[in-house]
This record gives sequence, C-alpha cells and structure tokens, in this order.
Amino acid sequence: MPPDIRLLIVPLPEFALLPFGAFLDKLRFSADDEDYSRQRYCSWTLAGLTREPVPASSGVVVQVEAIAEQLDLQQYDYLVLFGGRNAMATAELAPSYKGLLKRAAKAGVKLVGVDNAAFLLAACGLLEGHDVVVHWRHEAEFRTAFPHLKVLRDQLYCIQGGRITCAGGTAAVDLAVELLSRACGRARALKGLADMLVDETRDSRHALRSLELELGAGQGRQVQRALALMRHHLGSPLSVEHLAAELCISRRQLDRQFLASQGMSAKAWWLEMRLQQARWRLLNSSHSLAQIADEVGLGDASHLGKCVRRRFGCTALQLRSGAAAG
Repeated sequence: MPPDIRLLIVPLPEFALLPFGAFLDKLRFSADDEDYSRQRYCSWTLAGLTREPVPASSGVVVQVEAIAEQLDLQQYDYLVLFGGRNAMATAELAPSYKGLLKRAAKAGVKLVGVDNAAFLLAACGLLEGHDVVVHWRHEAEFRTAFPHLKVLRDQLYCIQGGRITCAGGTAAVDLAVELLSRACGRARALKGLADMLVDETRDSRHALRSLELELGAGQGRQVQRALALMRHHLGSPLSVEHLAAELCISRRQLDRQFLASQGMSAKAWWLEMRLQQARWRLLNSSHSLAQIADEVGLGDASHLGKCVRRRFGCTALQLRSGAAAG
C-alpha cells in the first residue's frame, strides 16, 4: 500500500537544524506503528542539487540521498525547502533552484518554504498572489525585498493552495502535524508528540508569548500592544503619537506606562528596538547600511551610523566586522 503522503526534503546551504530535525522527527513518529521508524504511512526523500553534503548553520553536515533533478517529481506531494541562515543569500540561490521548483509546481507538487526558504520561493516568482509567513526577525527584510507580497503578522505558518510558508523553529512541528492531519488523519498526525516532549500543537495563528517577553512585554496590555505595533511598523516613519492614537490613549499616557514598565519613554524604547534589529542585521547579513537603515526605519546610512556610534560606541562597519570593543 503506498504511503498517504510523500515529501521531497531539500535543505539549503546554512539551513537551520532545529526546524529541519523537528519536522523530520514528526514525520518519523507518524510514519509507522509503535516506534519502528519505517516509512509506511508517510515517506520522504532527502535531496539536493548534487550529492554533496549540505552544511547546517550550526556546522553539522547532512548527507543527501538523491539528486533532485533525477527524481520523478510526480511521485511527491510536497517539496519542502529549509532556508539558509542569511535570508538574501538564500534568495540569491534562485538561478540554481528555479528550474527544479517550477517543474515541481507544474507537476502539482505543493511547495513549502520553511524559515528563510520563503525568500527563495519569492525570488523565483513562486509566491505571486499568495500570503507569506516569515520568521519575525526577517519580516522587515522580506517586506523591503518583496514589497508587493503580503506578509502575515504573528503567524506560525500559512497554507494557501499549492504554496506553504512557515516561520521556522519549532513551528515546523505544528506545520508537520497539520500536513499529516490532512493526509493521514488527526490521530496519526499527533502520534509521537509525547515522545518529543510536546504537550500540544499550536494553531497557525498562535501568538508567541516568548516574543512578548523578549521585547519586554508582560507589564500591561497597552504596553504589549504598543510593542507589537512597534515591531510591525519597524521600518515605517510612524510617530509615537500615531501609535498612541491606535491604542486610543494619549502620548503622555503611553510614555507614562513605558516609563513605569521599561524605564524609558516609548520613543526611546522604539529606537532601542530598531537599533537592536540593525545590530542583528549588521552581524547576520551583507546588506548595505542604507538598506538596513531603511528596513529599521532609521532613514539613511548616515543617520544609522550616528545612532550606532552613540548606542554601541563604534561605527557600523566596526560592529559588522566584529572590531567593536566588548
């Protein structure tokens, strides 16, 4: 009896190991009875453009078992891409992967972009007319690179016809459960979650409580809502007055709540959020200072440079090269 669901798994260079391993292990638990790990109810093939091992961002190297171009794509229901650490470097792989992905789509294979693989699908023109979910750290970058595509806020994954995108991380488990549910039924899809020490799966619209904590929330509903709006509008020139109006409170009230919970004004916190994102982008991308400044709402390269020097005590280029003290 053929499996209920067949997947072609393609890790891209510098892929993140967490979503890759989580997704595959969820498939493994659901693929067989007990814990025998046979590919009975679902099957998968690990493939690449060549048979060369593919390095993960952690340095672990994964050996593929097949060359994707040599496979009969009609034998698969999904082609699942796991994106690389550098979003735009992943997008720049488009010339190499475009032919394969277009043939897969023509064969009726659903294309799945996990983590930064959404950048590759978009660069190949394969997300036109589709909503997109990307990791929250890369939302501003994606909006800048592909302004005509709609990015969904605060979602773990999006299934829309033959295109599926997932934010990555442990959301890969939730996506795997949903795909398995559709093909194998809910009971088989949930099999093995206890073994993975997962209590329950999350809906695609699940809001991350940990993100609120990382951004300094948990000190009042108005502050939490303001933080979410700041993150969403990171690259826009909106004023704090505009945010306060969206929250139906005055600028003074908003500042009072931020001073009480964060120890600084709303404007100062928003600048800090932008600078922390700019710092992360400087360390994890090769984008120009002008592009990063635009992505984080700091105007131009000159203004970004001044803000970076004032906050981190070094130039933006020193920060990028790792020459900054401390």
